[in-house]
Amino acid sequence: MPIANGAEYIESLRGRNIKVYLFGELIGEPVDHPMIRPSINAVAETYDIANSEPEIATSRSSLTGLKVNRFLHVAESAEDLVNQNRMQRKLGQKTGTCFQRCVGMDAINSLYSTTFEIDGKYRTKYHERLVDFIKEIQTENLVIGGAMTDVKGDRSLSPSQQADPDLFVHVIKRDEKGLYISGAKAHQTGCINSHWIMVMPTMRLRQEDKEYAIVGAVPADAKGITYIYGRQSCDTRSMEAGDLDSGNAKFSGQEAMIIFDNVFIPNELIFMDGEVEFASMLVERFTCYHRRSYVCKTGLGDVLVGAAAAIADYNGVANASHIKDKLVEMTHLNETIFAAGIASSYQAHKTSAGNYQNDDMLANVCKHNVTRFPYEIGRLAQDIAGGLMVTMPSERDFRSPETGPLLEKYLKGRKGVSTENRVRILRLIENMTLGRNAVGYLTESMHGAGSPQAQRIQIARQMQLEYKKKLAKNLASIEEGEASELSQEQSEYFDKIFGKT
Repeated sequence: MPIANGAEYIESLRGRNIKVYLFGELIGEPVDHPMIRPSINAVAETYDIANSEPEIATSRSSLTGLKVNRFLHVAESAEDLVNQNRMQRKLGQKTGTCFQRCVGMDAINSLYSTTFEIDGKYRTKYHERLVDFIKEIQTENLVIGGAMTDVKGDRSLSPSQQADPDLFVHVIKRDEKGLYISGAKAHQTGCINSHWIMVMPTMRLRQEDKEYAIVGAVPADAKGITYIYGRQSCDTRSMEAGDLDSGNAKFSGQEAMIIFDNVFIPNELIFMDGEVEFASMLVERFTCYHRRSYVCKTGLGDVLVGAAAAIADYNGVANASHIKDKLVEMTHLNETIFAAGIASSYQAHKTSAGNYQNDDMLANVCKHNVTRFPYEIGRLAQDIAGGLMVTMPSERDFRSPETGPLLEKYLKGRKGVSTENRVRILRLIENMTLGRNAVGYLTESMHGAGSPQAQRIQIARQMQLEYKKKLAKNLASIEEGEASELSQEQSEYFDKIFGKT
């Protein structure tokens, strides 16, 4: 039976033979670990929104005929891509963090067109295999994690030039049933919370990098996979008693390093194997989808704008003109991100495979805005919040019979607002701008789907300067070429104005 809701999704993760290390120790059951569970709750929301708001979070699949979760849907129109963005913003509003499924969605869509083109050149069966795999995950309603970012080692060297070949994931051997890979992927969002991992190359490859041009799907608990859980700022607060200091006790993001040690991929789940010239196509199409997917940060921005407005109200300064102006600026920056992302989706075009690819230039503009604007939104939120956000005593002090009454008295804000509510909203702002969910809102906004320079390179490639110069020269009545002789009439005119020379 397919997974029907968030509760069933959480249960589907139990009892797996998955090897996860946290703080140097092997975790027995990740689902029940207090530091991991909030990230699982965030993914569960991607299931529940499909039931509560099916108009944006589901679509009818032409592959299976089923109504499927939009995270598993191959975009068949610009409207599908627009609804992805609307769903992403809504989930950001609901969770205030990274809900971890955009990578898998964008991997499916970028592979759909890329495998089609590989097959067209080499008469391979990659696209057919991929379609069968998508049908399976749509039918069972599973979570797909995309694994693209290799650890890279010496960035000045190509994968095949590295002193240690495992610094990029690569094929180590083959047999008649499939192949085996080793290496590591870093910063892998939601990987432990996924059912399947889609392994992809991370960069443009050359012929000598052929063994690194591998794309394939493996179960998240496959033999030979080890996960080392990533630290997040203030993450151990989720392991303390109470929920006040966490700021957002229910939801968080997740990153881990994935170590592949002789991991098997069967032939039917291999979607690229050695076609190096298509690696850059896949990476560019994936990043095009994924940079536009960063409209999810506008949902988080909505939460942070609301938190800043709430603390201004609690502090009794909601009507101050400079507070209003800062809230307007935060909103303007947030909507600017959304505008570029959703415009990229509206400007989509149909690929030769039949699915839709969003506009590349606008996707890069969207992501480049994301590398900047959330930091300014966060700065303004901290400005409005005040210093108490980072100097508050702990929840244990608030619950203490000795210090609690003192804090209740001296940390009171506007009349009619409880001290605890004021503290809770301050902790949420701290959580999103300095604490655990600052990972998903700030640093991930900087480096996810490529750091700022990656977007600037793509923008530079598509500036169309020659075309734009022609537009300007046309309006300025400029004709290219050698300077022409003045006409008799022109000569007489200039002689009259300036005198003969």
